[in-house]
Amino acid sequence: IAFVQISARALLGKAHVAPDAEWRMQDFGKTHVPDLEWRIHDFSSLLETGAKSATSAIFHCSGYNWLLQVIPMHKETGSETPYVALRLMTTQERMVPGHTVHVVFELSVYNHTKGMYCGCKASYNFHFKNSYSKEHCLIPLQELLKSSAFLVDDSCVFGVDILKIDVSSPEKKAVVVQKKATTVQNLFVQKKGFVKGKYTWNINNFLELDMDNFVRSPTFEVGVHKWYVGMYPHGNKYSTDCISLYLCLGASDELRLESKKVFVMTLSILDQKNGKHLTATSGLWVCNNGCGWGWADFFGLKKLKDPSGGYVVGSSCIVKADLTIIGSSNDG
Repeated sequence: IAFVQISARALLGKAHVAPDAEWRMQDFGKTHVPDLEWRIHDFSSLLETGAKSATSAIFHCSGYNWLLQVIPMHKETGSETPYVALRLMTTQERMVPGHTVHVVFELSVYNHTKGMYCGCKASYNFHFKNSYSKEHCLIPLQELLKSSAFLVDDSCVFGVDILKIDVSSPEKKAVVVQKKATTVQNLFVQKKGFVKGKYTWNINNFLELDMDNFVRSPTFEVGVHKWYVGMYPHGNKYSTDCISLYLCLGASDELRLESKKVFVMTLSILDQKNGKHLTATSGLWVCNNGCGWGWADFFGLKKLKDPSGGYVVGSSCIVKADLTIIGSSNDG
C-alpha cells in the first residue's frame, strides 16, 4: 500500500506564501501545457462542504507520483481575506531517506477569456518526511467567484506543470523531466445525497500487537465498497515516536472502481475515561488504487499510553472511522 500522508500543517492551513497586496498572476501563454489539468465541477458545492482542501488523484511524472491540492478558503495569518491557494504533493514511498528532491514547478488556474493558464512559478525541496510544498495563493476567492474568466458554469480548471527535478544524493543526479500528454482529471461534488458510514474498531489486545508491523481492522462497508482502518502501533518509517493511522480501500474493491470516489474522513482514538477523544479530519480525497490516506504522526506514543489519558485502558484501545462519500472523479 502506498500511503498518502496528511500533514498536520495541511490540516491547520497556515499560509506560508504571502499574497501581494494587489493580487496578480503571471500569464503563462497559449503554448503552456500542464502535466495535470484538474477540472473541479460544482465549485460552489465544494465550498458548501466546508472542506479545508481538495486533493486530486495521483498523476505520474518522471518516476514520481504527484498530487495537486486546492485550498479554496485559505487565509493568510492575520488576514480575513480568503484566497484560493494551490500546492504540489508527492507520495512518500518513492522518497529515499537522506535524499532531497528539489522540484521547480508552475501552479495555475485557467483563464477562459484569455484562453491560457495564469499562475505562479515555485520551487520546493521534498524529502522522506516532507511530501507537501508550501501553499501558494493565486486569487482571492471572491474575485474568482464573480469572474466569468475563471469560473464558467460553476467549474474551475487548475493546472500544475513540473519543470525541473534535481535529486540531492550521493550521486547528485538531475532527473530528465519527461514530457507527455497532459493528464486530465474531473472532480464532481454532489450537492446532496451523501453516503455516510462509521465503524468502531475495538482492539482488546493493543499492547500484545506486533508493534512494528501493519495491523488492520476487519473490513466494513460504506457506499457498497469495503474499507478498513490500518495502523502501525509504534509508527511507520515516516513517523517520529507516534502511532500511524490510515483509512484504506479493500483490495477487491480497487479492481472494480469505474469512477473513483471522493470522500472526507475522520479518524479517532477514543478516550475511555474522560471523553477527550483524539480526532483528525481530512479534506476531500480521491480514491487511488493501492493507497491509504491518513497520518504518520497521528499522536505521540508516550501520551497515548499514559494511563491517565484513557486512550489505552488495560490493553483496550478503541479506534473510530467516520467516512462520507461526497462525489466522484474520473479521467479524461
